[in-house]
Amino acid sequence: MQVAPSILSADFGKLEAEVQAICAADCDLVHIDVMDGHFVPNLTLGPVVVKSVAKAATKPLDIHLMVQNNSFFVDLFAPFKPEFISFHIEEEKHANRLTQKIRNFGIRPAVVLNPHTGIECIDYLLEYIDMVLVMSVNPGFGGQKFIPNVLEKIKLLKDRIEIRNPKCLIEVDGGVSDVNIKDLREAGVDIVVAGSYVFSGDYRQRIASLK
Repeated sequence: MQVAPSILSADFGKLEAEVQAICAADCDLVHIDVMDGHFVPNLTLGPVVVKSVAKAATKPLDIHLMVQNNSFFVDLFAPFKPEFISFHIEEEKHANRLTQKIRNFGIRPAVVLNPHTGIECIDYLLEYIDMVLVMSVNPGFGGQKFIPNVLEKIKLLKDRIEIRNPKCLIEVDGGVSDVNIKDLREAGVDIVVAGSYVFSGDYRQRIASLK
């Protein structure tokens, strides 16, 4: 299991040190939640802060866009060369075009599904993307409780991926901890995003408990 700590739960008063600490604690990716205050009721990180995170990180960035006007935000964050840029399918009318735009930057494109969004809406996109990020909470704020019926959704998604694009990864974000990591692994998850769980304890121990 790969682990991508979400810096949304970090201490922003010492953000550089926090990013360095999770990288030293053997995380696999640094997850960055970009919220615009419109698609979700919260406002988070802009390109100035993410530039500093990119300089501090020794692991690849995993940028999760929770925004309107995805194409504009891809242009803002692509220069930092993240491993992934993921966008919400609920907010994108031209998903194939945006996927190709992300890939043209040399970045791996990913699509995000909110807890209520059915997997059938990305059936004809799966072959063009490298990852599906399944939200197991409603996006916008850290520290929320895991929604259990997302596990069944992940299993169904895994079956579809095996048929259409076996190389496509599954990432899960929201309420991840050592309590549900076994169920997530068994459901077919490849990467977990964990914010409050990682940052509320010993970083190395918490990350290791999820791997």
